[in-house]
Amino acid sequence: MTAVASSALLPVYSEMPVRPVRGHGSWLVDADGSEWLDAYGGHAVASTGHSHPDVVRAIADQAATLLFYSAVVPLPVRDRLADALAARCPDPLRHVFFCNSGAEANENAIGLARKRTGRQALVSLEGGWHGRTPGALSITHGARYEEAARRAGVPLSTKVPFNDIAALDAAVTDRVAAVVLEPVQGMQGARDCSVEYLAAAREITRRAGAALIFDEIQCGVGRSGAFTAAEAFGCTPDAITMAKGLAAGLPIGAVVINPWLAEGLAIGDLGSTFGGGPVVCAAALANLEVIDRENLLENTRRVGRQLREGAETLGIGVQGRGLLIGLRLGRPAKPVQTALYAHRILTGTSADPEVLRLMPPLNFSSDEAAQLLTALGKVLG
Repeated sequence: MTAVASSALLPVYSEMPVRPVRGHGSWLVDADGSEWLDAYGGHAVASTGHSHPDVVRAIADQAATLLFYSAVVPLPVRDRLADALAARCPDPLRHVFFCNSGAEANENAIGLARKRTGRQALVSLEGGWHGRTPGALSITHGARYEEAARRAGVPLSTKVPFNDIAALDAAVTDRVAAVVLEPVQGMQGARDCSVEYLAAAREITRRAGAALIFDEIQCGVGRSGAFTAAEAFGCTPDAITMAKGLAAGLPIGAVVINPWLAEGLAIGDLGSTFGGGPVVCAAALANLEVIDRENLLENTRRVGRQLREGAETLGIGVQGRGLLIGLRLGRPAKPVQTALYAHRILTGTSADPEVLRLMPPLNFSSDEAAQLLTALGKVLG
């Protein structure tokens, strides 16, 4: 198939060699009718697969009824989604704010922590990825991202070594507003924090009067095997940020916080024109209902185990949780990703050059997992 790219688009993405025209479940279909198995999930976005009929129906019905109105009016569909999210998060996370993306969600969570504590300093982890807006870049690890934050005049967070409890304890002083971390670092190749580290982070921040914020943009909404990664790890922060898989492909961000972090908020302290619009809320609500009705959390755990065990049988090291999996190949991952294209299979790479990343839909089947493992075995020789 010949891919003809638009000369109007800025060439800032490394594109995969498929030009999909439609999708269903874990499959993309190109213009020639060839089907590609999607173990990349549009970067962990297609949580219930591509164009799930229930989600599509909810979008069409809502668009035909009320396409948009901003948060200056109450909307029943927005209320229902807020209630659904609050009910699915661990106590006492019960207050919800909607925005448009993961970066925006992180920016708002940081702002809430700074307002509540009266402090400005932030702590984040080496290897963390939190978005491309200035505040999110300031807590993201990497020289190019920190330089972009500096150009915007935003002070950088203190970056501490991954899973180093002593370093975190030393960094969280009475000047720190929040510690922001991903329970599973997606861009770092699905590198998961230890349960002991997260428990220590909870105790350290509580003792210092700082907020603990879990960035679950990639590892949340069921991807870690529970609805929130916080539940999967048995540690409840003061705020959880969500985005990618929440609306099955439409842009949305959400911050879910506890009552302590909500204290003192007044009208006008937060805002987003498109945040919580009716169509995206309808999509997210339908998406959550599919996750429940089709028992996708159990499927995530079961198929995740199958992928983990199958990869280990091939001699591959495995990290991550649920269906956010990093395969530590012991060789460069990019050529393996490229070789899988010949089998019409999409996977991801990561900041770690030897880790291949898997982020398939939560309804990825056992047969599809077996097909992926078979192809991976052939590629690895």
